[in-house]
Amino acid sequence: MISNQILQSNIDGLRGITRIELCICDTDGKVLATTFSDADAYEKAVVAFADSPADSQVIQGYQFFKIFDDNQLEYILLARGSSDDTYMVGKMVVFQMQNLLVAYKERFDKDNFIKNLLLDNLLLVDIYNRAKKLHIDINTKRVVFVIETESENDMSTLESLKSIFAPKSRDFITAVDEKNIIIVKELKENDTYADMDKVAKSVINTLTAEGKSNIHVAYGTMVNEIKEVSRSYKEAKMALDVGKIFYSDKNVVAYNNLGIGRLIYQLPLSLCKMFIKEIFDGKSPEDLDEETLVTINKFFENNLNVSETSRQLYIHRNTLVYRLDKLQKSTGLDLRVFEDAITFKIALMVVKYMNYIEKLDN
Repeated sequence: MISNQILQSNIDGLRGITRIELCICDTDGKVLATTFSDADAYEKAVVAFADSPADSQVIQGYQFFKIFDDNQLEYILLARGSSDDTYMVGKMVVFQMQNLLVAYKERFDKDNFIKNLLLDNLLLVDIYNRAKKLHIDINTKRVVFVIETESENDMSTLESLKSIFAPKSRDFITAVDEKNIIIVKELKENDTYADMDKVAKSVINTLTAEGKSNIHVAYGTMVNEIKEVSRSYKEAKMALDVGKIFYSDKNVVAYNNLGIGRLIYQLPLSLCKMFIKEIFDGKSPEDLDEETLVTINKFFENNLNVSETSRQLYIHRNTLVYRLDKLQKSTGLDLRVFEDAITFKIALMVVKYMNYIEKLDN
């Protein structure tokens, strides 16, 4: 069903062109859109006309018309006047509205198709048959973006993205849950992942300018067939989760740049607990004091460089060495040794992942 806002916009435009007052009602006589003030007074006349066999009729100084969708009566149109010119204008409006119904039906058919495609709810043969029926190219390069904002059921963000992408291309903008908005973007053959980063950043800039905050965008790998779109969507969803766990400082995350975070994300919780127990003998990196954790993170940021880390922490080199020695005594890991540093870094990431999973369970 077409929204009342769209109906109003259309008849306002037609009123401006034809200078004839127009009104669209449902079959129960309820006014959906009108250009004149006393449209409610014709409710009974609309209901009587809807039940009559006539397709058009002059009633109380108005031309009444029926608007059908696949032989199903959808709307009643009122056009002020009883002249032949008014009749002609009314028929033109009916024709436009019926075409608008067809266009909207196709749009929502495509939206349902894309949603089911993303969620793997279609058989392979159904994918190809429905894509052909809806005139969707099956062998086009595409990638899936997932956008998350602070607000749930954020229809304004969905409409903003549709206004940016959908009118200019054959991209699909939809939502399969309350939290995320999905863009299935059609690509050119020479598009690269660097171009996808630019698209993601343009989405963030646009939504930020509209007052949105805490926006995260993730995208999957590029695919060449429509049947692979669901895989790109699953990758984008994983990238969004992995990014929030391990790369919280980034608001754009690509599946093909997840690194070791992708591996840890797929580990069972029981294996993670076993690993932490093995390395820390029942303790956790989270048990370390804030000063030690800051020192460790800065040491990693500077690629295990003692001099640069001490300079950035504004402490003497010997103070840093003392802290590292103290950490070695408590954990058995010497972060100046590459293998121990890798073990500790992975352990920190595993703990982050465990906390994330336990938070979801709660």
